[in-house]
Amino acid sequence: MKRNLFAGVAAAALIAGPVLAEAHMPFVPGDEDRFSWDAYEEYKANAPDLSGQTVTVAGPWLGQERDRVVAAWSYFEDATGATVEYAGSDSFEQQIVIDAEAGSAPNIAVFPQPGLLRVMAERGLVEPLSADDSSWIADNYAAGQSWVDLATFEVDGEEELYGIFYRVDLKSLVWYVPENFEDAGYEIPETMEELKALTDQIVEDGGTPWCIGLGSGGATGWPATDWVEDMMLRTQPPEVYDQWVANEIPFNDERVVAAIEEFGYFARNDDYVAGGAGAVATTDFRDSPQGLFNFPPDCYMHRQASFIPAFFPEGTELGTDADFFYFPAYEEMDLGQPVLGAGTVLGITNDSEATRAFIEFMKQPIAHEAWMAQGAFLTAHSGVNQDAYIDDALRAQGAIVQNATTFRFDGSDLMPGAIGAGAFWTGMVDYAGGADAEAVATAIEETWASQE
Repeated sequence: MKRNLFAGVAAAALIAGPVLAEAHMPFVPGDEDRFSWDAYEEYKANAPDLSGQTVTVAGPWLGQERDRVVAAWSYFEDATGATVEYAGSDSFEQQIVIDAEAGSAPNIAVFPQPGLLRVMAERGLVEPLSADDSSWIADNYAAGQSWVDLATFEVDGEEELYGIFYRVDLKSLVWYVPENFEDAGYEIPETMEELKALTDQIVEDGGTPWCIGLGSGGATGWPATDWVEDMMLRTQPPEVYDQWVANEIPFNDERVVAAIEEFGYFARNDDYVAGGAGAVATTDFRDSPQGLFNFPPDCYMHRQASFIPAFFPEGTELGTDADFFYFPAYEEMDLGQPVLGAGTVLGITNDSEATRAFIEFMKQPIAHEAWMAQGAFLTAHSGVNQDAYIDDALRAQGAIVQNATTFRFDGSDLMPGAIGAGAFWTGMVDYAGGADAEAVATAIEETWASQE
């Protein structure tokens, strides 16, 4: 791939690249048994000779993330002789469309979520992967069919796979302070029934179970959408979740209303929430977990995604000062262990022999382990060595991903912007403030209908 074909992305604001992946391999092949070196050597022995060929990649990763992924991809260069050029941009989602329409797209685009991948695939700007790729992901990713479904779209009457997921983000987590649980004699709940029983027990003991905050400036309300999405996955089959996200069932369907009310079970009970139910909508989500660390604690639990430790008190040590557990499913519903999250997905925007070889490399454990060992990375690849994770916290989160029976993407991110980043947010603020769930859901549905 010529560098001039990469000019559009490289000229974008706050660009970081292109960067050659050949800079270094961060872990020496053969060293440390936490890596799948035998698999890598077998891959390398059978890899095509791509000397002189270049794979250009564009994505959203900048700074430390860029450095880590470039290092991980250096193993592809070592195995094939090809060169990988990565360019990251904070305006990637706008620039990749411009470049693809102009015929100057990179070989690979790293989409932060599958919505844009779908749009570009439907416009003929992304090449489909193969049926073998679909089968491989279904067989080799935890909850594999979920990952196939998330990147499979109907284009010109044919359903085909258009991407392979790489880095995963996890949302179905409950955070707590181990010392607080130990002092009170509380056990980690393994089912939603047990979680609700623990919630009541904490109240009976004179404590407050939950810290919940929806405040986020212009994005106020989004934390509640994650609650509702998690509750949809715990009360309905994944097919119903998909229908809801695609508006194939209305937002005010009784099953959606019931999921909203499941959120309300926790958030609209004055006894359950620090500051009372009236504080939920006005408490900033960044401040909300602070109550875990007060003495005595203002709350015992906080449901939030894997990023939230960034807002814990300085010096908090995960595993000691704070820890997490899986936001559990209902035992009586028999829906397995659904997980809500997000993830980056790689799609081919400019095909070549080396590009297809790069997609094959993404199936190798080392493509994932080399970033796992650097930090801030989770994967659904079931063939990786879990010991490669840099610390116990990520290893435990990785286990939740591996144990998932269903994985679904954050629904609000897949909905039209006017809904997922608009009416859904504001509707949840209204609901937290006391509005009727069905009335709120109907208002969101009417807004969605007006977009058509």
